[in-house]
Amino acid sequence: MQRLVEGLRLGDRYVLQERIASGGMADVWRGVDDVLKRDVAVKVMRPDPDNEEIFAERFRDEALHSAALLHANITTVFDYGEDDHLTYLVMELVQGLPLSAIIREQGAMQPEVVRSILGQAALALGTAHEAGVVHRDVKPANILVREDGLVKLTDFGIARAIDAIGHTRVGEMLGTPNYISPEQAIGQQATGASDLYALGVVAHEMLTGQRPFDRGTPIATAMCHVNEPPPPLGDDVPEDLRDVVASLLEKDPEARPDNAVTVAVLLGVAPELADVDVDLAAGVPSGYVVLPVTPLTPSTPLETVQPADRAPVDIPTMAAGPEELLD
Repeated sequence: MQRLVEGLRLGDRYVLQERIASGGMADVWRGVDDVLKRDVAVKVMRPDPDNEEIFAERFRDEALHSAALLHANITTVFDYGEDDHLTYLVMELVQGLPLSAIIREQGAMQPEVVRSILGQAALALGTAHEAGVVHRDVKPANILVREDGLVKLTDFGIARAIDAIGHTRVGEMLGTPNYISPEQAIGQQATGASDLYALGVVAHEMLTGQRPFDRGTPIATAMCHVNEPPPPLGDDVPEDLRDVVASLLEKDPEARPDNAVTVAVLLGVAPELADVDVDLAAGVPSGYVVLPVTPLTPSTPLETVQPADRAPVDIPTMAAGPEELLD
């Protein structure tokens, strides 16, 4: 089996340049597509002899699910392949930072920046749920933010079609304890409502700079989602945003918003009856359009963001990918 090193060529086409991230199932490399002469992100599954078959099945699922999801707020999948026992996925290379890094560096974020990031992520989930795909691991590490403020939801590595037979082994819990929904924590099937709960946890963390349910161990943290209310948000959070976050964090899935598009609308994304071809050309599903945003210049610090400046965050340009599964 080939070792993952700089200069390794996969599929006689993709040349690895540098490793940019590591996840629970795979490593992500910056690479070059020799055929189309463009930079790409190459996600290579980490070999695990004890679980090779089940991990390979999940990885193929990621390729199938991700390739079918076309939206401006979802990372685009270009290719899937196998080379000398290495299985890899080729995606667009997003120039920006994972939301987890932004929170770690900047702490609590301005409400209007939170509103923009949250709304874009909700649009991405709306597209996935409409296609029958539940992400199952929504967390800051899987939300990439470009320097112009565009949000990209990534890593559908443990996603599963809603009505399909999954690859979870008996007793195994998929997802990250800090963001897992109450129903998943007690062993129930994940649904679109579970993704919305995780999005609510992400929203709470963005607004406070702290994970709302973190008790030090995976089991204690998961049970906290089941039994404890989230810490109250500060008085500086607008009431409408506070209400959206509270609705997402309802313990009962039936009490959460009906769908992700409803969340996006409440956060400033408006439904619009538009021509189908125009919508597809813009990368937005027909019927929905993202409200325009005003980009910030690289010199504009986050603390100067005003309510009219919705999307951007002052971040450096770098390649980003999913982080460790338990981040």
